Amino acid sequence: MPPSRLRRVAVLVLEGAKPLDVGIPAQVFTTRESMPYEVRVCGAAPGPVAGGDGLSYLVAHGLDALVWADTVFLPGYRFPDREDPAPDVVAALVAAHRRGARLAAISTGAFALAATGLLDGRRATTHWHYTRALAAKYPDVRVDENVLFVDEGPVLTSAGAASGIDLCLHMLRGDLGVAASNHAARRLVAAPYRSGGQAQYVPRRVPEPLGERFAATREWALRRLDEHLTLALLAEHAAVSPRTFSRRFVEDTGYTPMRWLMRARVDRARELLERSGRSVEQIAAEVGLGTGANLRLHFRSTLGTTPSAYRRTFTQGE
Repeated sequence: MPPSRLRRVAVLVLEGAKPLDVGIPAQVFTTRESMPYEVRVCGAAPGPVAGGDGLSYLVAHGLDALVWADTVFLPGYRFPDREDPAPDVVAALVAAHRRGARLAAISTGAFALAATGLLDGRRATTHWHYTRALAAKYPDVRVDENVLFVDEGPVLTSAGAASGIDLCLHMLRGDLGVAASNHAARRLVAAPYRSGGQAQYVPRRVPEPLGERFAATREWALRRLDEHLTLALLAEHAAVSPRTFSRRFVEDTGYTPMRWLMRARVDRARELLERSGRSVEQIAAEVGLGTGANLRLHFRSTLGTTPSAYRRTFTQGE
């Protein structure tokens, strides 16, 4: 849906900011023809900001960027459990939230977001190394250490740096639709969809080198969504037992195989609704859901809306 103006994204660089965390939202939401966003990187004040990992930043904007922004990202930073952000930073974040901006933290940026009180009573996550410290410092926050990201509406949090990509693609999917999100994922050479509920870190005593094999099976399934795919067929393609396939699939994706398959079918239907004039019945057959009634049922249970309403939302003005 083409907006009346570019959507405004501010990336707030705090002392000790981690370079990958800063770069992810700046690159995902970069201004280009297919991405109607404008990004401003800012700090507590314009000028140099000492970063982490041997880098520093020279930011052109101060906290005035938070007045301007529709979305504010808080990248992770070094030693978040030692000091709170400056009071003017906390006040600017609270004011941005009150104006209706959404606030999204990557990794240890969750500590700065928690300092505002806006995470109190809400689920949140951060890098697995800091989850206990976050829970200890902010006991009113419901810290979930076993997820990649948490969407609480106006406030969002993610785990370590790479999961910041997952969070950004999730937000982009909500803003512009699945086609735009998939396009951005291809540009970034990133997985187009990883469940926010996927575990951050799964320790295993003995490595099981099945990741690439399962990825190939997922790709195989995505090319055959119109066919009758069963757990047994998927496991046979991966050359493992159905039980092993199910267990490892959940570890790899955060979904059971059949729930992932349903999500893939709904996402493909979303893309067809956005980009084609096919009827709901035609799309249902093409994505393996059989009938329009079946597509409507799963569309509503997954997204809380109907295919027709979704199409109107993401084709308005075209």
